[in-house]
Amino acid sequence: MNLPLNHQLKSFLKQQPISFHVPGHKNMTIGTLHEMDLAMDITEITDFDDLHHPEGILKESMHTLDKHPDYDAFYLVNGTTSGLLSVIQATAKQEAPIVMSRNVHKSVFHGLDLAQKDAEILPMTISDTTHQYIAPRIDQKQSTNSLAIVTYPNYYGELFDIASFIKEQHAKGTPVLVDEAHGAHFGLNGFPNSALSFGADYIVQSYHKSLPALTMSSVIFIHKNAPYREQVMEYLTYFQSSSPSYLLMAGLERAHQFYKTYESTYFFTQRQRLLDALSAKGLEVHEMDDPLKITLTYAGYTGYDIQQWLEAQHLYVELADETQVLLVLPMWHKRDRFPFESLLERIKALKLPKTTNEVSVTIPKMPEHVGYYQPVTITQMRRIDFSEAAGELLAQHIVPYPPGIPVFYKGERIHQEMIDIMEDWVAQGIRVEGIKHRTINIKDE
Repeated sequence: MNLPLNHQLKSFLKQQPISFHVPGHKNMTIGTLHEMDLAMDITEITDFDDLHHPEGILKESMHTLDKHPDYDAFYLVNGTTSGLLSVIQATAKQEAPIVMSRNVHKSVFHGLDLAQKDAEILPMTISDTTHQYIAPRIDQKQSTNSLAIVTYPNYYGELFDIASFIKEQHAKGTPVLVDEAHGAHFGLNGFPNSALSFGADYIVQSYHKSLPALTMSSVIFIHKNAPYREQVMEYLTYFQSSSPSYLLMAGLERAHQFYKTYESTYFFTQRQRLLDALSAKGLEVHEMDDPLKITLTYAGYTGYDIQQWLEAQHLYVELADETQVLLVLPMWHKRDRFPFESLLERIKALKLPKTTNEVSVTIPKMPEHVGYYQPVTITQMRRIDFSEAAGELLAQHIVPYPPGIPVFYKGERIHQEMIDIMEDWVAQGIRVEGIKHRTINIKDE
């Protein structure tokens, strides 16, 4: 039978892989998703309501997502992307541009393109630990915008003063959309507070990233006094499937009950056991603001090297970059099915070379300056070596991986600093969407 994907997945699971990546159910070892029946994959038949006009069981189910009394929650079955697109589209008719941090997800740029909306890009601070963007730097002269969009936490679990950001934007009359994709577990004992605690107008959480929910399962929380509230709810019907998966929604309901009943003491006990085992092996452990995430480094070697050593023991990380690997820990709980003792054995069995200072790991350069994004339609383009592209207009986004966010934007005028940064990426062998054999697409004027 020609089922290549099915066969690949079965072969992978036969290796008994241990997950330190999303989704949060960690190969069905966390939470209760394994109790669900695939026969629950139904459609909008009698007694099962309509997600796009909920009046019955789905309305009741979403009411159980009561993280904060000031917010209403809505299931997203097309992922966090559908929530981001809906808020952007709802605010698009306002004349003022959108303002946003430089580390927004690429779906935000897709939303700007669809809405034909300009955006001011705030200057950023960069982490000394992960070398990734953390916080937008606020210009006190910044005027009122139609919407402010920020990512909190960043991909690596680092935080900034989101409360002050929200307060400053609200003082200017600007509503705030927080992409809290990696913070569905926030608010639990021992974990950071969610932007729900600080009055953001819209918060989108990818439940599947940290809680035991199926991939694509997310939630948007809309403040009861949020501007454009009705418009956002209308656009949710535009950007989501007309045939929403009842398996995804049932999984979201279970994931939220998991959240409401979660007791974190056991998690922190298991977490410390893991950190001790990794440190004893010689790996350097870096704890993030979010206890659910850690990074590992090893002197003289890249994150890609560490990833290979771990995968040799069938331990799979969220991502690797030039300096580190990122682990998304399981939400361990009593009576989980996570193979923790096997994990400790595999860590002991890791084969690591001697550390060395002879190999220097170069940190990829990232732009920190103010930017401006203007959606443009480019129908004619040509490829040239980026070293010869000064003064030209980019014809597509330039997206280094990880973490997979646009750094240079379609329609942006190319200058020497951008060329120098691209030279740095190519020299290090970083995978970059938009650069192929040193060439990039520019507008053919």
